[in-house]
Amino acid sequence: MKAGLTSADVKTGGIVLNSLHKRYGRATAVDSVSLTISPGEFVSLLGPSGSGKTTTLMMIAGFELPDSGQILLDDKDITRLPPHRRELGVIFQNYALFPHMTVAENVAYPLRMRRMPKAEIETRVHRVLDQVHLTALASRYPHQMSGGQQQRVAIARAMVFEPPVLLLDEPLGALDRKLRQHLRNEIRTLHKEVGKTMIYVTHDQDEALAMSDRIAVMHEGRIRQVCAPQDIYRRPADLFVASFVGEVNLIPVKLRSGVLQGPGGEDLAAAHGLEADMDATLCVRPEHLRLDKAVANPRGVQGRIVDMTFIGDATIVEFRTEYGLQLMSKVLNVSAETLPGIGDACVASWVANDASVLKE
Repeated sequence: MKAGLTSADVKTGGIVLNSLHKRYGRATAVDSVSLTISPGEFVSLLGPSGSGKTTTLMMIAGFELPDSGQILLDDKDITRLPPHRRELGVIFQNYALFPHMTVAENVAYPLRMRRMPKAEIETRVHRVLDQVHLTALASRYPHQMSGGQQQRVAIARAMVFEPPVLLLDEPLGALDRKLRQHLRNEIRTLHKEVGKTMIYVTHDQDEALAMSDRIAVMHEGRIRQVCAPQDIYRRPADLFVASFVGEVNLIPVKLRSGVLQGPGGEDLAAAHGLEADMDATLCVRPEHLRLDKAVANPRGVQGRIVDMTFIGDATIVEFRTEYGLQLMSKVLNVSAETLPGIGDACVASWVANDASVLKE
């Protein structure tokens, strides 16, 4: 410890995963997963069902043991420790509250199991209920509360014994869309207030993008990319990440003589830092795809509008190129400007910095 620092000044909750492997019979659930999470960081494990994200979280919690690899908590090897000796807070989708206990009794349960003094239990329960804004509901039972309130009780119970890390496994999955949006904001605010390391498993890309300091995108047991949400979205590492996180237009292109050529042979943009004569895929988000009236010798892709869908704040415009490729543009409804109509000939274009070129 550095001179002048007390134990309270030193942040805890750093997690390191080294080459974790887990198989179930012949199926590989987690394949060589390595990840370093800093103390106080909010990291989401994002991926479709079967990607290995929950298995990874369960190995961190100790409910599953890896076949090989290592898990470190603040430089201490916890790979083979039982769950109760890891002192990690775990929050599940189904809340797992005791129906016969009040909110205060549910939150106090982990402290009673640790045989803490009654006065200390009361102090901690009062403090954590205040943090999650449930003090007024302390005497209620789970069946008397909404799903969102029950979720906050589960979070309070996981926090009350002051674990260095909170593990959240699809905690908002059972809630309706509006309540999920509200609670994800609450969890993010809570993270900022308490400063605990949080590892959050979800298949919902909106949750991951809105809440995380970093996102680890998983697929088929492996981590495909780890970085900040805006980088995951704007600079995907591969076609899986590009397709899974948000909507995207995928345009097959060729690099010829330093120029990207579209599938119709049209020149799309200058290509810098790419290998000569290669096939690739150009990735453009719908909000970055611009549609203009057709002109002679355009710098873009020609085609016609085939459908338009009003969604409130924006209009989704479906565009089909002359060679049958279907693209999508998202146009914000911020002015009275008249959009092109169905059947109109247009040119689809984009700013070079708003597109990513991924090798095949």
